[in-house]
Amino acid sequence: MNPARTNNRSSHSRSRSRSGGPSRPSRGGSQGRRGAAVSGEFAPPKTITPALPAVETFAELGMPKRLLASLTAQGMSVPFPIQGATLPNTLAGRDVLGRGRTGSGKTLAFGLALLARTAQQRAEPGQPLALVLVPTRELAQQVTDALTPYARSVQLRLATVVGGMPIGRQISALRGGAEVVVATPGRLKDLIDRGDCRLNQVAITVLDEADQMADMGFMPQVTALLDQVRPEGQRMLFSATLDRNVDLLVRRYLTDPVVHSVDPSAGAVTTMEHHVLHVHGTDKHRATTEIAAREGRVIMFLDTKHAVDRLTRDLLNSGVRAAALHGGKSQPQRTRTLTQFKTGHVTVLVATNVAARGIHVDNLDLVVNVDPPTDHKDYLHRGGRTARAGESGSVVTLVTPNQRRDMTRLMATAGIVPRTTQVRSGEEALSEITGARTPSGIPVTITAPVVERHKRSAASRGRRSPASAARRVSVRQSAFDAAA
Repeated sequence: MNPARTNNRSSHSRSRSRSGGPSRPSRGGSQGRRGAAVSGEFAPPKTITPALPAVETFAELGMPKRLLASLTAQGMSVPFPIQGATLPNTLAGRDVLGRGRTGSGKTLAFGLALLARTAQQRAEPGQPLALVLVPTRELAQQVTDALTPYARSVQLRLATVVGGMPIGRQISALRGGAEVVVATPGRLKDLIDRGDCRLNQVAITVLDEADQMADMGFMPQVTALLDQVRPEGQRMLFSATLDRNVDLLVRRYLTDPVVHSVDPSAGAVTTMEHHVLHVHGTDKHRATTEIAAREGRVIMFLDTKHAVDRLTRDLLNSGVRAAALHGGKSQPQRTRTLTQFKTGHVTVLVATNVAARGIHVDNLDLVVNVDPPTDHKDYLHRGGRTARAGESGSVVTLVTPNQRRDMTRLMATAGIVPRTTQVRSGEEALSEITGARTPSGIPVTITAPVVERHKRSAASRGRRSPASAARRVSVRQSAFDAAA
């Protein structure tokens, strides 16, 4: 299924100039007229071609029957607002600029259209047909996990291309003819430079969380990659926040896009409570420990890797099952920690902003900013780990006296009016808001869950042949790759 694009590409050509970059349509007249941007804000483009109306059920969409059946099997019959509004247009081939808070269903909003329009096509080795660019390894894995059951239903192959993982396995997936690639910019560039991947057949490109890619300094790599995909192809840009950092991408790469925003730019969520807890500096650590000892899981954000490691050690010594997550950990370590947190083996995830996007944990009802963020976007994305997909949750920020003015300014920028409370460790107010309680004080150690092995019979014991030993090494390596 690859429906023709409904908007007239003859008048909105993305033909390349001799320099290799895409030449954009003239900005004169009504085409691409844009309002003046307020400093720090994003002025969305005006859509020329009217958008198709939203749908209320997936059955109303012209998607492959096997894809619809897979949605039903996953318990999905009614689309989230951003899905219902954008899918009619993305399935028709329109470019889309979509904003929706984390947990609003953005992944399937672009993913279903990408899979439906790529179905029944086959990729040549090293030449994918669709590309999803994301800023972090965690988000890449989340997107891959979300799309895998639907991709299988239409017999499309996915490859995840990220740094921090063995490059050989990724090369093999590309050579195997993966139709869809989910990638971080750096690793994808490496594979292209090695000659293991070409983007000249990519007809659908998605940028997920483009603002974070800009914030992380990936913009030169992103534009270089976008210049290599098919110039007439479809482009979709989705994010929880949109600001002037992505204005270049919109002006240069989106043609007459459908613009849709589920939430205001502040990302306000009616099911999310925001609390600012005023604490004394000398009492902050004890208050943090009591919150961590609550019944139920919690993510705690700090500014630096050193602070994360220190708090994690202190919590473990206090009897709290905590684990650290930051950029200094290897990808297998990060994957294992996330798995332990999702399964409840670990109840407190202590993290830097590496976990602020791209991590989905069901039924997580509390996020704590032990160190207040310095940017309102970081606040929104940290908080976006809770109150996802209609669930309720709370975001708590611990603020010392010298941080109050900056926090008030940040909340105003984010468009949030928090409930402010003065608290101390051991007080009822802290317990009522966060579930805080006194930790056991008995040190704990987090170990990997033990996998029970079947005992071998006496007849099977003895020296193994070299071939048998080689097979066992291969199996172990495969299991490691699968877990990572």
